[in-house]
Amino acid sequence: MVVVPVVVVAVPNVEKTAEMATVVFTPTGLRGEFPTGTSILQAAQQLGVDLESSCGGRGICGRCQIQQSVGEFSKHGISSLAENITPPSQVETEKRKFQKMLLKGRRLGCSAQILGDMVIDVPSESQMHQQHIVKEAANIDIRLDPAVKLYTLTVTPPNMHEPASDLRRLQQGLFEQFDVPHANAELAVIQQLQPALESETREITVAVHHHDDEQADIIAVWKGKKDKIYGLAVDLGSTTVAAHMCDMTTGDVVSSASVMNPQIRFGEDLMSRVSYVMMNEGGDKDMCRVVREALSELAAQAAKRAGVPVEDLLEITIVCNPIMHHLLLGIDPTPLGSAPFALATDWAVSLKAAELDLEMHPQARAFILPCIAGHIGADTAGVILAERPDMVDEVTLLVDVGTNAEIVLGNKDRLLAASSPTGPAFEGAQISCGQRAASGAIERVRIDPETLEPRFRVIGSELWSDEEGFAESVAKTGVTGICGSGIIEVIAEMFLAGILDVNGVVDPAMAEKSSRVIPEGRTYSYVLFEGEKTLAITQNDVRAIQLAKAALYAGIRLLMDHFGVKTVDKIGLAGAFGSHIDVKYAMILGLIPDCDLENVGPIGNAAGTGARIALLDRFKRDEIERVLRRVEKIETALEAKFQDHFVAAMALPHGSDDFAELSKAVNLPERKVVDTQAGGGRTRGRRRAKPRPAAEAE
Repeated sequence: MVVVPVVVVAVPNVEKTAEMATVVFTPTGLRGEFPTGTSILQAAQQLGVDLESSCGGRGICGRCQIQQSVGEFSKHGISSLAENITPPSQVETEKRKFQKMLLKGRRLGCSAQILGDMVIDVPSESQMHQQHIVKEAANIDIRLDPAVKLYTLTVTPPNMHEPASDLRRLQQGLFEQFDVPHANAELAVIQQLQPALESETREITVAVHHHDDEQADIIAVWKGKKDKIYGLAVDLGSTTVAAHMCDMTTGDVVSSASVMNPQIRFGEDLMSRVSYVMMNEGGDKDMCRVVREALSELAAQAAKRAGVPVEDLLEITIVCNPIMHHLLLGIDPTPLGSAPFALATDWAVSLKAAELDLEMHPQARAFILPCIAGHIGADTAGVILAERPDMVDEVTLLVDVGTNAEIVLGNKDRLLAASSPTGPAFEGAQISCGQRAASGAIERVRIDPETLEPRFRVIGSELWSDEEGFAESVAKTGVTGICGSGIIEVIAEMFLAGILDVNGVVDPAMAEKSSRVIPEGRTYSYVLFEGEKTLAITQNDVRAIQLAKAALYAGIRLLMDHFGVKTVDKIGLAGAFGSHIDVKYAMILGLIPDCDLENVGPIGNAAGTGARIALLDRFKRDEIERVLRRVEKIETALEAKFQDHFVAAMALPHGSDDFAELSKAVNLPERKVVDTQAGGGRTRGRRRAKPRPAAEAE
């Protein structure tokens, strides 16, 4: 684990004798020590936390809203007590507009002051540069046969000779005209039936939820003809939550929406959230509540963008990792925090959306795909359903990179799966100048191997930093930090340029070549950007990425060992991170094993695609259940070889594995090792790599 350095800052107008308090901001993970009496806004500004305040902290705009996370946070070593923040000020309580603007638990950063150690969450709407969440809906060929369907029919009127009820007549009509088996109806639906039949024609439309070919429920009734109903396919990730709203009659995606997972304030990674539950009574209920609220918010966003009432949402399908699965369902996640990592259930879960407090149609249904094992969840099931590695001859590797990476390896003969705890470093957390993907974040990097001068691109601009007009294009956002894809590229480029040796050590000798390589304590850093905010890649940053990539690679190698292969035929990178990284740089860094680069690529939000398939084709639900029963789970924590693979994978790109395919596309540098014991950082076995042509550098 990489320790984020503590920053001690001086804040004006505070007595020097004041006690110091530690403050951690989420979701960035930035932390610092501040004199008590410092406002939250001042602390955020000193640390470079992205907290908006258009009025300059005068208590006028109301945009600097924050929320204290209360409880024991073992990862941060902090007891964030409610009394460690000042009570609401007169500005917050007496101004009517703030009474309306401030959600429950929210405070104004400019008014709230630090009285002790605390964890502070900055909601996405309070961030000037909101995270760039892109989980586009992939184009898929799918048989349209959803679980919830519309049927329009005319119900025969009652008469004295046939005293059948209106419900029985409706059931009979559904069977005779549409071959729908005996469909049950709850009281809430029966109460709607006769008012809907009041027209002379007695034409109505009903929504029927099909459990299978034998069981069905009538879940909604409308007077006359209704043409459209909708469903929501959700990828509930530990960092982001993304949803696609689909027309259930055509299969088309009509809108998409996404939000940051509000549970981040309880812990950046999954095990931190489990730890929070263990140390804070009721913590699981708090996390259950906020994630359900986030799903309702997503449903409302998606419906608004599609221009339809949220009550027209009749079903939601969800994929998620096991800990999110348990927290969403209100199940204690702590058994997943230690061996044997027991799931409460690995079956698919079908229930009413109202049981999850979701604000949709009152009778809407929810379906959560099955899990595989303690750390391999319904999101992996979604990836398998979308990519179907079980139907091809080629040995296929699928990797969903996140704070916890899920790995699937196999073909039509055999499937294996594992998870690897990579942590949040790939998403910009725990990196000194890291940030989540947002406007102003560096996302692409190139370093000249001769001069060591960098050039880069930031989110929000199509220009490279050395192109005319770049400064003007980023004038509004600035250059604020570096996101996951940028971190991968800058470290890989540092290796290619000779700034890093094979062990990831910054070579002090490079300081003689470029002023961008600077001493920092007993190690060296590389200055990527100098401006209002200096962005430098430190030795600790490199180590954080090495630890994360080694954990991922070690998990992959374990699966390859069990499968009995030395190479793979195809690699697919899933998730938002996998979709945005350059696969060449991922391989240079050693995130993934050697493979023909033509057969390596992003597969988009495959987990979300799997959720969409399950939404639109009910028969795929049983099919994925059968496939998952064949998947062999490899528990990395119990494998003796994991540590050996992990140590070898710390090197760039690897300590022993050959990268012959990568070498065909990239001129890898000769192996060099910095002698850290020698003064001045001498190198052993050093040869400079040949300069790469400009076209290759692109």
